[in-house]
Amino acid sequence: MKTKAAVVYEPGKPIEIEELDLDGPREGEVLIRYTHAGLCHSDIHVAHGDLPCRTPIVLGHEGAGIIEEVGPGVTRVKPGDKVVCSFIPNCGHCRWCATGRQSICDMGATILEGNLPGPRPFPNTGPRGEYGAMCMIGTFSQYGTIHQNSVVAVDADLPLEKAVLVGCGVPTGWGSAVNTADTQPGDTILVVGVGGIGINAVQGARYAGAKNVIAVDPLENKREKALELGATHAVATSEEAMELAMELTRGVGADKGIITTDLVTEPQVTTTFHTISKGGKVVITGLNKLDLNNVVIPSALMTLFRKTVQGSLFGDCNPTTDIPKILGLYQSGDLKLDEIITRTYKLEEVNEGYDDLLAGKNVRGVIVHEH
Repeated sequence: MKTKAAVVYEPGKPIEIEELDLDGPREGEVLIRYTHAGLCHSDIHVAHGDLPCRTPIVLGHEGAGIIEEVGPGVTRVKPGDKVVCSFIPNCGHCRWCATGRQSICDMGATILEGNLPGPRPFPNTGPRGEYGAMCMIGTFSQYGTIHQNSVVAVDADLPLEKAVLVGCGVPTGWGSAVNTADTQPGDTILVVGVGGIGINAVQGARYAGAKNVIAVDPLENKREKALELGATHAVATSEEAMELAMELTRGVGADKGIITTDLVTEPQVTTTFHTISKGGKVVITGLNKLDLNNVVIPSALMTLFRKTVQGSLFGDCNPTTDIPKILGLYQSGDLKLDEIITRTYKLEEVNEGYDDLLAGKNVRGVIVHEH
């Protein structure tokens, strides 16, 4: 069948819209009709070359849609099911899945190659041969043939234009605060960067009972949104945040600092490290180039003050259980999704969408697929 998709042929070049041929599902695979896709910053990391990946590749790693067809051996979903895609697949039986750490499932090792397991790894073909799919799902496409381990069935009455965000940005931010930072009632939490991930770290910290949630972002619209959705304070710089955290805690410092910026830099890590208290934790959720050494901290203070610096992938969430759980919080009104979507775009407007993201105009943008 034919599908229209947004493709990167070469890092640094504009995303192109291409018509591709798509094979149907084989063993363990499903055919999904994508209805919505989230504009998340990680795709720009690929498009800009910050994250090395195989090209050409269909972008998009937040997606939601309807299962059209299933291949042999598929047990997780059936035709007609509404699903949210998980950008980290989960096999359920590797060492990491078996010990409750689905976010580092072994199947995720090849997500930047964009290939599916099995004898036919690239179901998309086009004018330049075989095309990979970002995170094995390539949601910037009208249709996708993907593995069943990348989909989670959701309630039939959920609006997919909102649920799509729970494929990456929401659990990554929420889980960074709730799981990785282990926010406790009464904590003072610092969130550095209020984009699509940071705004959900704010919501997670608030829900977990933090007394003070300090949001840091240079853009006024982002600070306003943070205050609307749970932050108690919002400042423009990390230096201001350090001064405020010390004031609020009588000189003790923030309990945890969560870095969710688009590109994590050395000053952000170092300043956050000095802002947290003894026994505190710095959670690094944002990305940068894989070969960039951007964590520089005094190890003596790390030892003497028992401070921790820890990475967080997918908010340490388990997709099969946490995607439905987080959507349940949305249904009960405890988590806001409608309020963080700034604008929707057609697939052909994908470059405009990312221009808006990079300019700081959107908290979250969503692609609405036309069929």
